[in-house]
Amino acid sequence: MDRFHSMNVFVAVAEAESFAGGARRLKMSPPAVTRAVGELEERLGVRLLTRTTRVVRLTDAGARYLEDVRRILVEVEEADAAAVGVNAVPRGHLMVTAPVLFGKLYVMPIVTEFQSTYDQVEVSALFVDRVVNFIDEGMDVGIRIGQMPDSSLRAIRVGQVRRVVVGSPAYLKKAGIPQTPEDLAEHRLVASSGLSPTNDWTFQFSGNPVSVRVKPRITVNTNDGPLEAARSGYGLTRLLSYQVAPQLASGELQTVLSPYEGPILPVHVIHREGRMGSAKVRSFVDMAVDRLRMSKAIN
Repeated sequence: MDRFHSMNVFVAVAEAESFAGGARRLKMSPPAVTRAVGELEERLGVRLLTRTTRVVRLTDAGARYLEDVRRILVEVEEADAAAVGVNAVPRGHLMVTAPVLFGKLYVMPIVTEFQSTYDQVEVSALFVDRVVNFIDEGMDVGIRIGQMPDSSLRAIRVGQVRRVVVGSPAYLKKAGIPQTPEDLAEHRLVASSGLSPTNDWTFQFSGNPVSVRVKPRITVNTNDGPLEAARSGYGLTRLLSYQVAPQLASGELQTVLSPYEGPILPVHVIHREGRMGSAKVRSFVDMAVDRLRMSKAIN
């Protein structure tokens, strides 16, 4: 049996944790899938999967092999795309991810423009406020805010943001403007648990970190919740500058404690393909980089 076919079957079964699930994904019969994995294990001389009546699990050897096989299959796809040439028409299924509010405000316009331009591409967008595992979740392109850890992902910097404390002019007129982070104790605060998972808010003054323990009256698991509370005049909140850029521009909100803002956070377009990346990924990355670098909210 073709080696790459066997690899594809193994990946499908491992990801589905089921021979039946892998068969449905590949539109093959379950016996054919079972036979392909069995032949692969026989050829390698090692058990890759453990079978029970309910689920299929990777062995230690299988987990290592899965990681290697995924990388090999991506490289094969890249080689195929490169052989077609740089002028190939983007087609296929593209998976894109970004933080929720950033995706809504800045990525969705790019997605709709891209799909309208390249109508042979189907786009799935995953907007979540957590770090997405590109390999495990099948992503092609993403937007990541913050320092990039060591990674095999390719990263192109497109801008930067900062953490800002904001409130409405009406609230600040009534409650006063805090002059130092310690003054936050006298204000009603709304916190986003995604941006500030603890009640220790870290600022920076003259290059030195300044940490204060805050007591939010309200904590919300989204970023738009605190934004709406601040807009309504309830109190102060701390968000990323891009999340409040329209409200700051209109004067609906204003920043406080600007001398204490921490270090800037870079914004990157990231993708997992190399220099021979597929036409759909290359084209989307090029468009995203161009559009985001033109955005005043992050530049």
